[in-house]
Amino acid sequence: MKKVLWILAALLVIAQFVQPDRTVEANAPEHDLIAVTEPPSEVKDLLRSACYDCHSDHTTYPWYSRITPINFWLQDHIEEGRAEFDMSSWGRRRAKWQRHKAEESVELIDQEEMPLHSYTWVHGEARLSPAQRQVLSTFFGALRDAIPAEVGAGNGTGGGKGRH
Repeated sequence: MKKVLWILAALLVIAQFVQPDRTVEANAPEHDLIAVTEPPSEVKDLLRSACYDCHSDHTTYPWYSRITPINFWLQDHIEEGRAEFDMSSWGRRRAKWQRHKAEESVELIDQEEMPLHSYTWVHGEARLSPAQRQVLSTFFGALRDAIPAEVGAGNGTGGGKGRH
């Protein structure tokens, strides 16, 4: 039994040298949601604290993101978030995609599905009060309403693998 524990410990140590690929597609800063929409400071702060780690190329990796196997789970989660709604690419997306993501954001924020509970459990600053949820929901609702529904009709909504 002792030998098995030593082997498992050695494997765990060796596994620490294997890290996921963290490279991201570089987006021009002027395409970022905040740069394009120029929201009030309160909205900027909420987007950065509750959304941008998983939904932009501005991820701040915490200390535990270097620990295998947590790092692979975390990176997969971030990649999924970016694939679903990369706020860093907002300005280069079609209007139809923008309208859809704004609408989806309203729904997910109002239903308290975003930010994910697994994220807010570790990132207390991302926990949104009802008032903060309303601020973000209002922002995305106004964004949605500013984009005409008929603009960008047709296919090519621009990425995503389903609902995040």
